Amino acid sequence: MKNIREFKDSVQFLLTDIDDTLTDEGQLGSQAYESLWRLHNAGLKVIPVTGRPAGWCEMIARQWPVAGVVGENGAFYFRYSENRMQRYFSLDENIRLANKIKLEKIQQEVLTKVSGAAVASDQFCRLFDLAIDFCEDVPALEKEEVTKIVKIFTQAGAQAKVSSIHVNGWFGEYNKLSASLQFLKNEFGLTPETAKKHCAFVGDSPNDEPMWEFFPHGFAVANLKKFADDLHHLPKFIANHRGGVGFAEITTQLLKNSTVT
Repeated sequence: MKNIREFKDSVQFLLTDIDDTLTDEGQLGSQAYESLWRLHNAGLKVIPVTGRPAGWCEMIARQWPVAGVVGENGAFYFRYSENRMQRYFSLDENIRLANKIKLEKIQQEVLTKVSGAAVASDQFCRLFDLAIDFCEDVPALEKEEVTKIVKIFTQAGAQAKVSSIHVNGWFGEYNKLSASLQFLKNEFGLTPETAKKHCAFVGDSPNDEPMWEFFPHGFAVANLKKFADDLHHLPKFIANHRGGVGFAEITTQLLKNSTVT
């Protein structure tokens, strides 16, 4: 991975993870939040792409300086535009409710078999997935225990992705990338090929890997280094700093290169 200062292209859209990419120790600091406004004021469209739940995404889409938000690892996107909230869902309601029953069985199995794991505190805000906390509000589990959680999901036929704080599991073929491309197509008319040219993505953990594989303009904050050996697809550029400070560093480089008016 190259240092972010070597990035010399310009982009019009920045898709970004939230946890440990925009945040530090669970907090959205002033540097990261100011960076969102700097990008917005410069005309770049920011799109958070997160594993966080629908309840959070409703607020983010409405109150942050963003063009929209992809949530629950691609289950949906929300866009607040012209005083109207637009919502796109990857699955219909009947399928969602059937999947919820299957996820409840997985939840019971995880909590029985993996000591120290817990249901994420934001689960009550979720519509489509099950989030198992392995280090946000519980003492950090060993890597082997996190792997055990993933295996329980996959043996039940669910997808499972590891973020920096949760294992998120769901039924369905969507992911962060598929929903992001749907958002860019529906809301801005971008094809996958034009998205590669005009968009960049910044993240920090394994569930961001499909985004780095697809987007040539792939960035990471420095905390990615602890996961790097487990990934097949790394971003091309990395910041010197972790979390929100690293995001601010990436923002500064993007604005140096920006041709958006």
